[in-house]
Amino acid sequence: MADRLFEAMIDANHRALAGDPDAGLHPADYDDELPLVALTCVDARLNALLPQALGVPAEQFIWLRNAGNIITGTMSSTMRSLALACAVKGGKEIVIIGHTDCQVGKTTAMQLIDRFHALGIERHMLPDNLNEYFGIFGSDRQNVLKAVELARSSPLIGPKIPVQGLLIDIETGKLEWLVNGYQTLGAAASPWNQLAQAVGPAADALKPLTGFNLGEMKFPEGKIGEMASEIGQEILQRIQHAPLASTVPPSPAQSPGSAGKISVPTGFNLGELKFPETKIGDVVSSIGKEISHRFAQGRAVSGTQVKVTQPVAAPPKIPLPPRLKPKMQMRRNPK
Repeated sequence: MADRLFEAMIDANHRALAGDPDAGLHPADYDDELPLVALTCVDARLNALLPQALGVPAEQFIWLRNAGNIITGTMSSTMRSLALACAVKGGKEIVIIGHTDCQVGKTTAMQLIDRFHALGIERHMLPDNLNEYFGIFGSDRQNVLKAVELARSSPLIGPKIPVQGLLIDIETGKLEWLVNGYQTLGAAASPWNQLAQAVGPAADALKPLTGFNLGEMKFPEGKIGEMASEIGQEILQRIQHAPLASTVPPSPAQSPGSAGKISVPTGFNLGELKFPETKIGDVVSSIGKEISHRFAQGRAVSGTQVKVTQPVAAPPKIPLPPRLKPKMQMRRNPK
């Protein structure tokens, strides 16, 4: 018996198509991985293929459908349904199933405008960005890969739920396993977990700053820009209030009493931290660079002036021009 549900499922599917009369899935052997939550297209041709092609009983198949099996975001309505199917209906695994010859993928933005026009819906009544809103795609495979990535990185999907990606041949029913969800199981399941993992090595460098714990940072729900501002302010505030672990020696231009104004761990530079190539990763990387830039420039942080060790040369004084004296005009009395 295969170790996991989808390993047995793919094997049984390929053996059956090759003519093996004994091929088949034994769902009872995988009770701990069922029911299965599936997102597929609304194409009616799938009605005769699923869930039989997977070998899963209908009562163990939680079937969600939309046009093109598209996920547009980690907090989209489709993601909400997937999350509720797991949390409320008891789904143990998620699978995104694309199919060959998908008509949604073959439809361009201009064709979509024409088809809406035929329904009496004019262009000005549609969203500005049709590709983004409707999730128009050009490749069935890439569409599945994108959907799996969004589902895996959604904060609504827990790290214990494998997210699989399949492509089914609409003519034969053959399954192609595009994304092995078991290989990514336990990996970063949300942007916050990605951040925690990326900051992990740097967190060791912050041990001298007692009480500074990135994992305890709290952020309000909001737009990325607002979230970025909150992250930056939170990091700066915690660094400001952390006990000093060491002191910076005074420069020749500073008095001895100016030492110990700020403590920074040796070699620690938030601007050098690397984060995953995601929107949240880009945001946090920008925050790190900005914080490092402020330390380097000695700017005021939360009301505390950060001292730099090298004196800043004063700009040269430009001599002022001599004052202009008004000329006195003497008027003589006319003769």
